[in-house]
Amino acid sequence: MRPDTPAENVDHTAEAARLERTAGLYPEDAEALLLQAAAHLELSGDRPAATTLYDRLLSSQAGLENPYLVRALKASNLWEYGHEAEARAIIDGIRAGAPRDPAPWVIVAEALEAHDELEAAEETFTEGARVLLTDVEEPPYSTHPLLFGRHRVRRMLGVAHDEWDTIADLLHSSPVSLDELHDPKRVWSLGSDNPAELAAEISRLRAELGTYREALSRPFPVAVLHWPAGELSELVEAYPALAAEYPSHEEHLATIEGSLRELAASGTPNLGIVTGTVPSYEAFAASEMASPGEAELLPQYATTLAARGRAVEWPPQRGAGCWCGSGRVYEGCHGA
Repeated sequence: MRPDTPAENVDHTAEAARLERTAGLYPEDAEALLLQAAAHLELSGDRPAATTLYDRLLSSQAGLENPYLVRALKASNLWEYGHEAEARAIIDGIRAGAPRDPAPWVIVAEALEAHDELEAAEETFTEGARVLLTDVEEPPYSTHPLLFGRHRVRRMLGVAHDEWDTIADLLHSSPVSLDELHDPKRVWSLGSDNPAELAAEISRLRAELGTYREALSRPFPVAVLHWPAGELSELVEAYPALAAEYPSHEEHLATIEGSLRELAASGTPNLGIVTGTVPSYEAFAASEMASPGEAELLPQYATTLAARGRAVEWPPQRGAGCWCGSGRVYEGCHGA
């Protein structure tokens, strides 16, 4: 069940409880499952319970994949039920931390926008664009909401277009332009008696709905499987038949980068990397009633991880750490 399903069509409290139980069964997916559970609790109106889940994630002993995302969602939720000061403090911390993921920037900027803090929202969108898109030739798909949100707020503020606004216009694929969709005067057309104005607004709403559906239906990435050094050693030791697939860890890493570059050169969009663990792989093999030593199972395992939202976008954002886990930035490691 999608968290955006209207409350009248689903018991969001029961769905949140189901997701919490599932998170206990699959610890490797607990972060994603508990975030979905928190979204259901927000939709049910139980915002304090959603905050409890966010706090549970943030206090977890296991490292989070995206702590800035959890903090951003917590801040947005807190502000909705009267904890403005705490929300603002979290937002300030996120902005100071300059995350390399666009999602936290978009969430906190939209929280500011929703509470009529348009100048602060514009500053936040701009900071995010500066961190993620400076010297980037083609903005990745994940950064499009950042540029679109910035364009929307700047239109409401009545400021002139700049270079990033122009890029947002070019990236927007709907037949209705961003300038028209983000026109602050649109609200007046909803109460108009003029059939032409109402027809134009219906067209704009259809265009927005089409864009939203396209984002929801975007397929999971074409992902390549990555094994950290320790996991690969354990895998090959337990299943010697896979040694032919992985002669060495260095060759494994080079193969990943080479495969992704070949896919990109062939025009394949939406590429990513999923990181495997031996216990997860063995559980997957058991669910498929197959032996973990079968090499044919590896691509299926990668696809399953990608479908579960475990893929990391490739190539990484400029200045981000390399996907291999070396601790160096991508441009100075496998991106060299």
